[in-house]
Amino acid sequence: MSNEIFNTFSAKETQKLAGVILAGLIKKSPKDRALVLALSGNLGSGKTTFTQGLAKFLKIKGRVNSPTFVVMKRFKNLYHIDAYRLNKPEEILELGFKEIIANPKNIVVIEWPEKIKKFLPKQTHFLKFKFINETHRQIKF
Repeated sequence: MSNEIFNTFSAKETQKLAGVILAGLIKKSPKDRALVLALSGNLGSGKTTFTQGLAKFLKIKGRVNSPTFVVMKRFKNLYHIDAYRLNKPEEILELGFKEIIANPKNIVVIEWPEKIKKFLPKQTHFLKFKFINETHRQIKF
């Protein structure tokens, strides 16, 4: 499931796609470290909607919204990181990032991953989101 391009035409479709992708990754991922997803794309391109779909797939209750102002939110074993507001890549380490990605029970979703690129594990899965129009999103995996 790499170098694939998906098109979604609603938030619900984007969320459903997230579950499909996660199900495939869980089956194939090594069991000795966290599953890390790096989501890049402009504001409004569907990154947070995708993350909400991951949470639904994992049966996480409650509202999942972007951690833009707090940088990181934890929902059980799902960590949602928004690196946009970090001034230096090293700031991610202050949040216990190395320990989080070392735990094989964790799923880590990172928005604006280019801000902390040097700390991303080699096995990071990259997804690029593109806003096409009000309902259409393109997601390259």
